[in-house]
Amino acid sequence: MAAFHRVLARVRALWQADALDDDFAEELAADLELRASDYERRGLSPTEARRQARRDLGSVNVLRDDHRSTRSVAWLDHASRDVRTAARALASAPVFTMFAVVTLALGLGASAAVYSLVHALLVRPLPFADPSRLIWVANIADDGVAEWRVQVNHLRDLQASVTTLDGLGGYYGFARDGNAIVTVGGQAERFSRQPITRNFLDVLGVAPALGRGFTEAEAAFGGPPAVLLSHHLWTERFDRAPDIVGRTIVIDGRAVPVVGVLPQSFEFSTVFEPGSRFDLFVPFPLSDETNRSGNTVAVVGRVKAGVSVEAARAELQALGASIERAHPERNSLRPKVLTLSEHVIGHLRPALLMLGGAVLVVMLIVCANLANLQLARAAARRREMALRAALGASAARLVAPAIAESLLLAGTGAAGGVVLAMAATRLLAWLPPSTLPLMHTVGVDVATVAVLAATAAVVVVLIGALPAIRALRHDAQDGLRDGSRGNTGGRRAARIRGGLVVAEVTLACLLLIGATLLVRSFLRVMDVQLGFRPDGAVALRVDPERSLPTQEARNARFDAVLASLRSLQGVDAAGLADVLPLDGNRSRGVYRPGQVYKRGEYPEGFIRVVTDGYASALGLRIVAGRDLAPTDRIGQPPVALVNETMARTLWPGEDAIGQLLMADGAVPRRVVGIVGDVRHRTLEQTPGSEVYLPLLQTDDYGAVHLVVRGSMPTAALVTRVRQRLAEFSPTLPTNDVRILSALVDRAVSPRRFLVWLLTGFAGFAAVLAALGIYAVVSYTTAQRRAEFGVRLALGATSSDVQQAVVWQAVRLALLGVAAGTVAAILVARVGRDLLFGVEPTDLTTFVGVAAGLLLVAMAAAWLPARAAARVTPLDALRSE
Repeated sequence: MAAFHRVLARVRALWQADALDDDFAEELAADLELRASDYERRGLSPTEARRQARRDLGSVNVLRDDHRSTRSVAWLDHASRDVRTAARALASAPVFTMFAVVTLALGLGASAAVYSLVHALLVRPLPFADPSRLIWVANIADDGVAEWRVQVNHLRDLQASVTTLDGLGGYYGFARDGNAIVTVGGQAERFSRQPITRNFLDVLGVAPALGRGFTEAEAAFGGPPAVLLSHHLWTERFDRAPDIVGRTIVIDGRAVPVVGVLPQSFEFSTVFEPGSRFDLFVPFPLSDETNRSGNTVAVVGRVKAGVSVEAARAELQALGASIERAHPERNSLRPKVLTLSEHVIGHLRPALLMLGGAVLVVMLIVCANLANLQLARAAARRREMALRAALGASAARLVAPAIAESLLLAGTGAAGGVVLAMAATRLLAWLPPSTLPLMHTVGVDVATVAVLAATAAVVVVLIGALPAIRALRHDAQDGLRDGSRGNTGGRRAARIRGGLVVAEVTLACLLLIGATLLVRSFLRVMDVQLGFRPDGAVALRVDPERSLPTQEARNARFDAVLASLRSLQGVDAAGLADVLPLDGNRSRGVYRPGQVYKRGEYPEGFIRVVTDGYASALGLRIVAGRDLAPTDRIGQPPVALVNETMARTLWPGEDAIGQLLMADGAVPRRVVGIVGDVRHRTLEQTPGSEVYLPLLQTDDYGAVHLVVRGSMPTAALVTRVRQRLAEFSPTLPTNDVRILSALVDRAVSPRRFLVWLLTGFAGFAAVLAALGIYAVVSYTTAQRRAEFGVRLALGATSSDVQQAVVWQAVRLALLGVAAGTVAAILVARVGRDLLFGVEPTDLTTFVGVAAGLLLVAMAAAWLPARAAARVTPLDALRSE
């Protein structure tokens, strides 16, 4: 117990250090007076008596340190005092402190935010059981490049034969947003429905949070209806009703029983279909009926424990070749096997690694900038350090205050960095819908804070300890001499500061070139010819009601809807289509009747089912022939439109108008028009072959989108269209409007996301480089006041002095630009795949960035140059 009290007393002494020091000082003063009085009684003069008393006492500092070590924990006492001293020193330099803290907070916050992003997408496992065993099975297209889905009967054969997998399931790969109307509380809303195979959840290792999965009967073609709800839909629309299982909900006018609710951790959309949200899951039957639809299944498998992905890949590829030989009547089957993680985020790895590299560059610039400032402070305090060393201070005691300053700066900056990182990750979650996967998992967690703390610790060493240790390497006499007025701190110190600035400019140049290449690439993407005009057009889902059982009845409804909308004032055009550009595709074999094609060279075309008026509403260009007409319907000769690529593919060197093609069964269709190519897949990919079939002549469509173009504001156009549609369908869903320009925005969202982040880092790096140049030039200029005064006295003009100062900055910038350009040439080639329409060695980019950095350097040197030019010889003499 006594030992405990002693420890407690020592700790308590830390909080009473100043009062105890005052008490000890009073005791020393009293003891000194007693000793001096004793010596006076012995005959010494008062002055000699006091001197002898001080000599007897010894060093007051040593006595004070001994007293502190006996009353408290010595190292903790020293640390607390160093922290207080550092706090006072930082408070006495508010400009430096504010700059250092803000710079650190921005750098650390950016680092933490990007780490959160990279960790969520590249490091953190997928939200499934044992995700390392999950694989994605694609089907290599006939061109050897594109990837198809898998045909249903191919999947069934693979399931029956594969031995390296615990399971092989999948989902319907062409489900689209808003494909189901759910009536809740009398209000109809559109939701997205995703058909999945019966064993899909089992393969992923996902069990419903409530209820069960699908039974074999429910998963059969024509079986009893059943639906699984996402946790989000259960929460938002059903208020987490505990009795939801067993209740029926109305989907597309049909009562469907709810058999279960999926767990909150199951995020199908963000993994498999980023940018969409699927809330209803229904059985996808593996049957002959669904097999006739062709390649429709997106396949996921689970490798058996102890079996490698390579072994599974080899077996699936061998089985694919065997099944393809056994069933020539089916589509081709060439399995491409990837880990599911590679499929989900593999295409993003180069961009994410580039972002990680950008953060590293920014942090290096931050460290260089702060180290430069600390070196300048160390040079200014070198005389103080020399005096303390001459008075007997140990190396540890000399370095400790500098480390304490760095700890305070890093700690404050890290706290600000955490706040900024949290705000940044929240901002990422609020960005418009993106096709980036797993974005909802990005956030500041314990791992992020740990990385931020580790980064801050490294910064402490780089910006605090190293300058202090460097100061220890100099002789105390040199320090006393260097501390005199007029001394520049030594050429070596100047070279170090200049070298740090060159490093900053090099890194900033590298980052700016990379960001500029991506910006130019993004602008090239946005400049591509879309083939349609998204501005001024909106789309609404208007699938026909189940109460219209015949195609004639559905066509009559479509005719009435289009006629009514086209009569609205402010509506310029209206048409129907089964799929919108950049929102999905379905392909099919399209060929010339009587033409024989080699296997693997069979022409493919993207099928669009549209009505007359669609071309005008979407803004398509009619190249030759005519558009579809209202008379192109059942009972009339089958016709079709083709795009320019399809016309060149099927009839090279011939006129496609009037030619026959096969696209949807055994009925040949006559080409009546050629339209311009449309970028239906991505903005970066060249348009493929396309065929437009009259919706009024076919029943082969899964969805119907109404596309309307108007000359009024979008909100007013949507309101008028809704009011008119309500006359046909009073229970029209209220959440089904799509702005066509938003489809383009979503298509470029991953590229735009990367450009925004990298451009922000590059701008931050450029600002830091400019501040670094300004700090060095300003410091050097202040140290050279005497030199400038002498030069002016000897006849130099103010312009000469200004040029000398600016040239110093330009020289540093030139060295940094040269090194940064070489580094950028090497790095840009690695990121070639991220560029579109721009070469990695684009001369305009390199010259523009170099010129910009040189201008930044001159601007940063302008204020110090003006200050130097105003120095007079008298000012120079006074500075001495």
